[in-house]
Amino acid sequence: MQTTNIAKNQPLRHISMTDNQVIQNKVIQNKVPRTLIMGGALTMAVFMTGCSPTEATKNETQTSAQKSAAPSQDINLLNVSYDVSRDFYKDYNTLFAKGYQKEHPNSKVHVNQSHGGSSKQALSVANGLQADVVTFNQESDMNLLVEKGLVAADWQKALPNGAVPYTSTIVLLVRSGNPKGIKDWQDLARSDVAIVIPNPKTSGTARYAFLGAYGYGLHHFKENVETSIKTDTFIKKLLANVVTYDNGARAATTSFTQRGLGDVLITTENEAHLAAKQFAKGQVDIVYPRYSVLIANPVAVVTAVTDKAGKTEAANTYLKSLWDTPAQELMAQRYMRPSNEQVLAAHKDTLLDIERFEPVSVFGPWTQIMETFFVDGGRFDKLASVQ
Repeated sequence: MQTTNIAKNQPLRHISMTDNQVIQNKVIQNKVPRTLIMGGALTMAVFMTGCSPTEATKNETQTSAQKSAAPSQDINLLNVSYDVSRDFYKDYNTLFAKGYQKEHPNSKVHVNQSHGGSSKQALSVANGLQADVVTFNQESDMNLLVEKGLVAADWQKALPNGAVPYTSTIVLLVRSGNPKGIKDWQDLARSDVAIVIPNPKTSGTARYAFLGAYGYGLHHFKENVETSIKTDTFIKKLLANVVTYDNGARAATTSFTQRGLGDVLITTENEAHLAAKQFAKGQVDIVYPRYSVLIANPVAVVTAVTDKAGKTEAANTYLKSLWDTPAQELMAQRYMRPSNEQVLAAHKDTLLDIERFEPVSVFGPWTQIMETFFVDGGRFDKLASVQ
């Protein structure tokens, strides 16, 4: 168990975006007279085109004029995302728009955001919401859009790291001073603890919270999914302590921090830090379990929408830029775990090194996870029912 108080964190560092270009021209001296060796792009133009310096200058001026004369274009993108990513993407959208316009002087990109429970958002896109990109926190939600023909089947190959720019984990947010002495998952099964959590039927965060607790049970009791008697008993006691199942993770944060419900909120690492820093500063502490779940946050272009609207290039650039160092640094500053190991290591004081397990390595593929735990009448429903 590790506990961190956000009040002790270091100030956030500013992002710097500087583009440097170095042009080096090499001339083989024994073939080109030394007197003809000249520096700069103008000389290279003379060698390669046969133009005089005056003609090269004229051509360069014409190219610049043509570029300036290109029609201006406003590009509107819609990013449909999960609930607690809104604060990161709000800042990232500004960062991206500035960088994009620098590379495309005649274009301006405006990125609109839509946030809610991950599965609810995926269903909205499947039912017609015109998303240009989707940034979810669960692979199964992306698979739904693949089945609908909205996202390419090879979406995981389109971007680095399986199209996962950052990961997260599940932590416990408790009242300031931790009056209930909550140290790890096992304390959530005590009869004197009240729990706030989103609804696993609509929220990806809630599913990870459930799987985090369940995975801890299997690890602690040395069981597996097929022989999980002690784990099921532990989870049943934990779920009996839940006082509210909110539709999304941000709604659950509101219930805990503003409505005063519960003794502990089970939520993502970035949401816990944000709550401790902004929503309930000085009123809450973060408890890190010793063993928790790894949350992968996949992203993809909704090509069925962007191809028709002529926005695929901009949408691809929007997602690819998530792997740029400034964006990776922004993720770490917003308490997400960037895929860039150097950036992650620089934030080890706030993104603590804990043991995390991948859900598919414990429970099988996401299709199996959904069928086992979260379909109507699945294991979650059975364990959460009042006995």
